[in-house]
Amino acid sequence: MSRTLPRIGRRGALQGGTAALVVLGLLLWWLRPWADEPPSGTITFSTGTRAGVYHEYGELLRTEIDKDMPDLKVRLLTSAGSQENVADVATGKADFAIAAADAIATYKLDNAPGADRLRGLARLYDDYVQLVVPPDSDIRSVADLRGKRVAIGLPNSGVRLIANGVLRAAGIDPETDIQPSSDGIDTGPKRLGHGLDAFFWSGGLPTDGLSRPAKKSASAFRFVPIDASLVAELHDQGGATRYYRATKMPESAYPTIQRGHAVPTLAVSNVLLTRSDMDPRLTEWLTRTVLDSRDLIGATVHSAQLVDVRTAIYTDPLQLHAGAQRYYQSVKP
Repeated sequence: MSRTLPRIGRRGALQGGTAALVVLGLLLWWLRPWADEPPSGTITFSTGTRAGVYHEYGELLRTEIDKDMPDLKVRLLTSAGSQENVADVATGKADFAIAAADAIATYKLDNAPGADRLRGLARLYDDYVQLVVPPDSDIRSVADLRGKRVAIGLPNSGVRLIANGVLRAAGIDPETDIQPSSDGIDTGPKRLGHGLDAFFWSGGLPTDGLSRPAKKSASAFRFVPIDASLVAELHDQGGATRYYRATKMPESAYPTIQRGHAVPTLAVSNVLLTRSDMDPRLTEWLTRTVLDSRDLIGATVHSAQLVDVRTAIYTDPLQLHAGAQRYYQSVKP
């Protein structure tokens, strides 16, 4: 014996349809918490030198921001690097920047102006220290730099901070035991062997300023290993040195130069930072764009492929900005 379903009146159907739409709307709101109007206005983003990874990453991120927030203008500022970037954000010269964790920690330990206002959005990728010499150089270790003409990075750069630390760990005074130069990645490769015996660089892998000459010639330069024992010596210096870790630069970074060999060195993480007074809605949107654009940016800046929501939340030595925290809570499984 068949049973017929009860008839639903027009009023009941309307009520049911309305309830379904409400549920659907709430579901869409939950799945896409940024469905409101995109932020607008103008922000400044401090990057680095034009031949470095910071600036390349910044240019690509600006393109992705334009897709998500078409009414938000992003003005990129070049800089010497991490130390300048931290100071620029803390003092209001820039709204956002990328900086290495050791430079951020140093600024905070020095209790420099605005240090207490600094906040993190995302841990990005790691910088690798790259000590570069001519291929026929007699320099085989950091200790061999004594008496040599060595570029230790631009003033107020992250390179300068880390290079000085590495030299001191090897028992070398960067002011008296070498002939220091302020060349960065913009000029260092060109002057190598022509006024420079070696130069330090700290950046993501690969860095365009090194990969270009490496592709032209397999004998363009050579890397000097930085032994793990020096990293232990660095840690003994205290302060921000705890953010350094011993690692190896993979052989795939500059294959024509490395020829299948990994290079012992040290690394430090990078953090996307801002100030506590930045609009939480803007920082939530920006954090989402950073994570969502990983693969697109990573196709060009290979180090950006390592940006991941599971690690991005760890912005030590900075607390998360309220807007960034809101984003991570929205995607928490």
